[in-house]
Amino acid sequence: MAIEALALTVINALYGESHVLHDVSFTLNAGRVLALLGRNGAGKTTCMSTIIGFLPPRDGDIRLFGEPIGRLTPETISRKGVGFVPQGRRVFPTLTVRENLIVARQSHGAAAKSWTFERVCDIFPQLKSRLQQHAGSLSGGEQQMLAIGRALMGNPRLLLMDEPSEGLAPLIVAEVGRTIARLKEEGQSILLVEQNINLALALADDVVMLNTGRVAFVGSVDEVRGNEPLITQHLGVF
Repeated sequence: MAIEALALTVINALYGESHVLHDVSFTLNAGRVLALLGRNGAGKTTCMSTIIGFLPPRDGDIRLFGEPIGRLTPETISRKGVGFVPQGRRVFPTLTVRENLIVARQSHGAAAKSWTFERVCDIFPQLKSRLQQHAGSLSGGEQQMLAIGRALMGNPRLLLMDEPSEGLAPLIVAEVGRTIARLKEEGQSILLVEQNINLALALADDVVMLNTGRVAFVGSVDEVRGNEPLITQHLGVF
């Protein structure tokens, strides 16, 4: 029987008086990549914010490997094993690359092969030569690598990635894709928000589409690939 890494059940969330998530329910099984797709403003980043604890849900249930986390603080959710690669990278610009990585270090004792400083430098060799450089002086691609590496230093059981290819050159996008594929091969559970549909469908096992804060589609990536009417209806591409 599949183990649920993440389960959202009838989640409603509001920004002030604005109702932004409406009865959102989906699950992510352990060791799989779930692409959370939708047009701009569909509620994807809000969904991420709700999972990570930045925007507590008004009602509904969020579970991490069966444990309720929907009413916990972001710090507690992080300590329980949820890593986050935020949209726009948000590295600490005045800290060095080394400091950005070290400050995020924690262990949850669950992974057979923990992420260490050395392993992150191995997967991102570009960072190894810039360890003493301030993060704010890195290129956009290097900052994205650092943001992913920082999240991995927390040894997450679940990794949330919000638009990891945004604003990057095609060669760097391909490198980010290879990194995510490697994490998937190692059994990392990943929730991926990504506007680059081709990249998302190349990496994902399963797909959830949001439309105006509601779940419009849940299914396998094979049901989405080549389904032009579905993609056009909910994503507005093609």
